[in-house]
This record gives sequence, structure tokens and C-alpha cells, in this order.
Amino acid sequence: MLDALSEYHSLGIADQIDYKKFYLYSIITHSTAIEGSSVTEIENQLLFDEGIAAKGRSMQEQLMNLDLKAAYLYSMQLADEHADFSVELLKKMSALVMKNTGSAYNTAQGSFDASKGDLRLVSVTAGIGGRSYMDYQKVPDKLREFCLQLNDMRYRFFDSDDLIAKYLLTFDAHYQLVTIHPWVDGNGRLSRLVMNHLQYEFGLVPVKINKSDKAEYIQALVDSREQESTDPFRQFMLEEHTRNILKEIDEFRKSQSTDPIKLLSDPINRFSDPITERLYQAILKDNSLNYMGYGDLLGVSEATIKRRIGELKASGFIARVGSNKNGRWEVLK
Repeated sequence: MLDALSEYHSLGIADQIDYKKFYLYSIITHSTAIEGSSVTEIENQLLFDEGIAAKGRSMQEQLMNLDLKAAYLYSMQLADEHADFSVELLKKMSALVMKNTGSAYNTAQGSFDASKGDLRLVSVTAGIGGRSYMDYQKVPDKLREFCLQLNDMRYRFFDSDDLIAKYLLTFDAHYQLVTIHPWVDGNGRLSRLVMNHLQYEFGLVPVKINKSDKAEYIQALVDSREQESTDPFRQFMLEEHTRNILKEIDEFRKSQSTDPIKLLSDPINRFSDPITERLYQAILKDNSLNYMGYGDLLGVSEATIKRRIGELKASGFIARVGSNKNGRWEVLK
């Protein structure tokens, strides 16, 4: 993995404009996909940046993604401040993750609200027929112990150059938190968020768990629990991150070697924003439409089209020929 990371940094992939933003969107999309969301990365980009809801996706799915984005933005702010972990902080993070999808529960042990980050007051199991998680009465003390140990380990690694050791700490934090299972729902999303939080704080490339590897990811958690060892989970996470880094490198090299002439008819990868990509392709097919016409074609507002047209003009991709009323758009590149 170290060789892959070294090449990744030497290529300056993370320094690309908006790369971090879209990498974060990808992390969010795959994290919610593990929990059943079918919203794609492109749909999330439109949802997050333009407020455009994805057609055919449930409101529950889209709210799940919006909530997780808010939680990640809050987490990154805390990581910049090197804020210590506490039970109250984790509860606040959980409240953000479950803000619009969490429910209130009334039980014999009392009432609690998942949308407010309340710790569970019921027993939970790992799926139908699965093993039970920790007794809810032990959760508060175990969570406080988790925070104290995590803070101690964080301070030890702030000035360390041992990247592998830092990654292993973040993997262990993920595993420990999901094993404690403090909440009735959202434990997986929050455990992955805490892992990424630590990676961001340490200046590491955040780990993304691909939805296509969901079964292998869950099996690694199960194996670690049954073997009472973090080794299976650590091994999976190292391999997953290495695969993702190598894929990023491969895609970057392909984008650098693409024939620019071919991009005129297929501008994919030229623009990081999906609306700009679609608008550029629409102009290639029909350069006579006005702002409203392109807006209707793409399903976005006239104001959005004006902004994107302005960006394309400023970047030298298109120019206006003739009057605003009777003219047309000319593709320059």
C-alpha cells in the first residue's frame, strides 16, 4: 500500500480542483449504498450542489445522503480543530447522521430518539439470527472508555511518520465503535465517518469502502468478531484501500493520455461538474437553443444554465455568434 500511496501523492491527484469535494461525495455515496441507498455519485452531485432530486429514488434515500453529507462537513471541521472525542460529541454526530431518517422509540426501559443521537435502550442483533451486540446498559461506560483510549492514541500519532500504524488505528476505531453498537441505527455510517475523520485529521487519503465489496466488508467484521481479533478487518481494509488507490492512479493516467481531439465529441472527464458535461454535449448537438431551452432539456433552472454557460465561455470552450435573440453558440474547443 505504501508504494501505491507514494505514487498517488507524486502524481498530485488530490491537488486537482474540486477533487476532495467529489472524493467526499463518493465516500458518502458508497457508505449509504452499503445501507441500501441506490442513489448514484452523479445523482448525489446534483443533489448536493444544485438541490436537484434524483428521479426514481425514494425521499428516505436522498435524506440519508443529505444527512451524511452534513455529518461529514461537521466532522471535517472538528478534525481541523483537533477536537477531542467524547460521548456527547459522538451523540451529536449520530444526530446529524440520523436527523431526517431516525425514529423515536418507547420501550419498557424508557424513551429514546435516534434522530437526536440518543443511545439505545434496547438490545440489538446483527441481522436475523445474528449474534447480539453488547447489552445496552454497558454501552455508556464502554463508549466513554472508547473515547478516552482513542484520544490517547490520537495524540501519540500526531507527529508520527508511520502511515500504516495510523491507518490501523483508524480501522480499529471503526471496528470498536461498530462492535459497541451504541445506537439502534446508523452505527455503520457513523463508524465509517469516525474512521474517515481520523484519516482526515492525520492527513491521510480517506478510505472508501466500495458498495460492490459490501459482502466482503461485512464478512471481515464478522470474522474479526468471531476470532476476537482485528486482524481480518485490518487486512480487508488495507487491501480495499490499496485497490482504490491503484484504481485512482489508473484513471488519472488514462485522463492524462486521452486524445484531446476525441474529447470534442465526448467531453466526459473534461468537466468535474455533471451539469456542465451534459450542457456541453447538448450544445454540440444543438447550438441554437436559449437558456430556457437548455434548462428544459437538462431539467435545471435557467439561472443554472446561465452560470454554466458563463463558465464555458470564460474557459474558452464556447462563444456567442450573433445577437442574443437570433444568434447561436459556437464550440471553440
